[in-house]
Amino acid sequence: MSSYTDFTGKVVVITGGSRGLGQAMGLGFAECGASVVVSSRDASHCREAVAAIAAQGGRAAAVPCHVGRWQGLEGLVDGVLAVFGRIDVLINNAGTAPTAPASLAVSEELFDKIVAVNFKGPFRLSALVAERMRADGGGVIINISSLAAIKPDPAYPVYAAAKAALNALTRSHAMEFGPSIRVNAIMAGPFWTDMSQSWRDQYERNAPSAVRRMGRPEEVVSTALYLASPRSTYTTGAIVQVDGGIL
Repeated sequence: MSSYTDFTGKVVVITGGSRGLGQAMGLGFAECGASVVVSSRDASHCREAVAAIAAQGGRAAAVPCHVGRWQGLEGLVDGVLAVFGRIDVLINNAGTAPTAPASLAVSEELFDKIVAVNFKGPFRLSALVAERMRADGGGVIINISSLAAIKPDPAYPVYAAAKAALNALTRSHAMEFGPSIRVNAIMAGPFWTDMSQSWRDQYERNAPSAVRRMGRPEEVVSTALYLASPRSTYTTGAIVQVDGGIL
């Protein structure tokens, strides 16, 4: 049974890994023996997340990167390879979800920023990493999507559309990169993170889900571990919904 969660010798790269779901997954994979690469725009936050992993006895490194900037992604891959020499698991977790009062109020700059971080970055980074994974015998890519992809809201139409595109990309890349590379997505519902800070208390009081509350970041970890593990070798192109039972 230990093989379910034994990631000794594996290298796991997590974008948006310095806080929220990314930080929780980093701690979880490190606890299971993986070497974790924490990446986000803020170098100081990356170092703090690495320190937290080290404090629990794990191995980690910080490789800061803005995933919404196409030209910088090769540097992220090169940085990881320089430290650990390989990439076994890529978790495309970085995301941004600014709101606007109406679609007419969304500027082109804001539109492009949302699409770049939530869709364009994962597209390009997956392509770069898959090339290296294939050369090394295979690997796993996990995209962190959102329930907004299938339950969009007028407050964040661009974010919802970008996550829907990420779902489609998951299936497309599973076919393109297989059989040696598996690609799946976790379609996350509301979680108690910094991204939900402005509305999480109100949601928690009347959560429209079977568990009647918002998820905690650590509750996504077991799903990520399963999808990354050799126990899920027949699972690819899947969109796994983790939302507490929202109908």
